[in-house]
Amino acid sequence: MNPRRMSLHILFSCLLLHLIDSSDNLAPNNAMKDGDVLISKERKFALGFFSPGNSSLCYVGIWYYGQPEQTVVWVANRETPVSDTSGVLAFDHYGNLVIHEKNGSFPIWSINVSSMALNNSTTAQLLDSGNLVLIHDLSKVVIWQSYDYPTDTFLPSMKLGLDRRTGLNWFMTSWKPEDDPAPGSCSFKFEPTGYPQRFLYKDQVPYWWPGPIIEKRQGSLARMANNFIYNITIVNNAMEVSLMYAVINVSVLSRYVVHESGLVKHFIWHNEEQRWTEFNYHPKELCDYYGKCGPNGICGANNADHFACTCLPSFEPKFPGDWYLRDGTGSCKRRQGVSMCQSGEGFVKVKRLKLPDTSTAHVDMGLSLKECEQECLRDCNCTAYSSANESFGEYGCLKWYGDLVDTRGFSNLGQDLYVRVNAIA
Repeated sequence: MNPRRMSLHILFSCLLLHLIDSSDNLAPNNAMKDGDVLISKERKFALGFFSPGNSSLCYVGIWYYGQPEQTVVWVANRETPVSDTSGVLAFDHYGNLVIHEKNGSFPIWSINVSSMALNNSTTAQLLDSGNLVLIHDLSKVVIWQSYDYPTDTFLPSMKLGLDRRTGLNWFMTSWKPEDDPAPGSCSFKFEPTGYPQRFLYKDQVPYWWPGPIIEKRQGSLARMANNFIYNITIVNNAMEVSLMYAVINVSVLSRYVVHESGLVKHFIWHNEEQRWTEFNYHPKELCDYYGKCGPNGICGANNADHFACTCLPSFEPKFPGDWYLRDGTGSCKRRQGVSMCQSGEGFVKVKRLKLPDTSTAHVDMGLSLKECEQECLRDCNCTAYSSANESFGEYGCLKWYGDLVDTRGFSNLGQDLYVRVNAIA
């Protein structure tokens, strides 16, 4: 059972629902008790207390409003549940939004922005995007938002990445088993180091990554299938490095969820069938799993009867016996006698690849592909290069140093990688 899809009578076992003056906001002099619900202006999302699955514990969460099965997209107190139905969501005298249990003097959860807020000068509002925002009443500035603290769900207009100014790290974390919204073992992040890229981690170890996002010649990062179209926006500047997606048809409900099982799933809501359908998921194939063929190997499993791993040009299996047993995780090494910093070395083009992990890659968007080659050739430590932007005649230079990790081969997709080889390779 999906932990965020629960029938109404289970979800609201704490108390029967009632709206707070049919409002989308919570004022400083108001409080929400178990059973109270905020509804966004266009009645797309709701916020209130809920109990997941068979649990008797209560949490404050946000879910899609009016669906036959509840789908929770955000949880406030995911690590500090209310033990019974006595929970209250309200403002404290500093202007913080807090959750209290049994009229306790100390909150079990707080947004903790008291240094920015003034007494009785903030309002909490639930937006139609599913974002809960805290607004300063005088300046109308948003001083806190739930989008800055994702749980397991990624919605349109949310961000993954890093705010360089505040240090906020936007990433998703799975629930534990279905009755427990506490952070699980899987997380999905947009990593800022090297050339920014998406990573799925399991037990803090890379588990899957889809490859770097390279802008294509059509000048768009649009994705389309079955009348569902969305755009991906990448920001990488002094203020932040982030990824965001937007659905072109705003009537389409879309969400990504990271699961404790080690999957990232994309769901689309079908009005006719009144249910969520799985649009896509990852990882799904042998070569999707990170480092399946070890450093300097290529995973290209198209046939279950053939070993999926090969070595990049100028490399050979480090442990041939393991490869004979179809275990390629031991990596590939440079062939004996190959020197990478003498006259005569050059590059071999390997076509149709998912490029290697770019965590330690260097990028210069001002270089052409030819200039990138010369830069890499002059540096003995540069092991490969590729284009970082295919929109304008392959401008943008990606350079790798050291091992080339998690490279994957395709039959009709992917990008060219230029691997440094000796003249005798």
